[in-house]
Amino acid sequence: MNFIIEASGLTIGYGKETILSEVDLAVPEGVLLPFIGPNGTGKTSLLKAFLGIIPVRSGSLVRRFGRIAPGYVPQQKHLDPLYPVSVRKIVTMGLYSELGFWKRPNREQRRRIDQTLERFNLSRHQQKTFAQLSGGMRQKTLLVRALVSGSRLLVLDEPTAGLDAVSEREVLKYLVQLNTQEGKTVLLAHHRLEDLSHLAERVCLVDQNR
Repeated sequence: MNFIIEASGLTIGYGKETILSEVDLAVPEGVLLPFIGPNGTGKTSLLKAFLGIIPVRSGSLVRRFGRIAPGYVPQQKHLDPLYPVSVRKIVTMGLYSELGFWKRPNREQRRRIDQTLERFNLSRHQQKTFAQLSGGMRQKTLLVRALVSGSRLLVLDEPTAGLDAVSEREVLKYLVQLNTQEGKTVLLAHHRLEDLSHLAERVCLVDQNR
């Protein structure tokens, strides 16, 4: 079995505050794994540590991401919905590792953007700004931004928070399809604790700093 992430004795924190300690976890490639637990217990922090956003205090963390960085979908509440950027430009930001700050997408990259927008039924909305979208459409836009790079690993921070029931089911359906049909590894912090057997075979419980 190939593991895309392996943590051993991992401890992470902010300043002097320890968020999680002695984490031992091996994440198989191709799994869909929800991280669940009460608010404030460290689900988001653990995912950020996997991405290298939060430094590791102690222990070891091995990441086998390949040449393409993971696609990351942050919580909507951390984004400014009034920022006047179109859906297409937001999706293009997913190619930052290829384009940097100044390059414009070439023909192949524009084709990739077009295909990904079309797949998620966002083509006719691509000139709208983030503020003009519903909550479900915003989440789809962020998901498309994460996908356009072609990464085999997607990391999502509470992707259904704040969505209505219909939008939540739609987003979760897309994640299951990406996992089962395309073999993407999908890690997500999930804000609810109800039965997730319809979503994944296993979950990771984060509670009491462990």
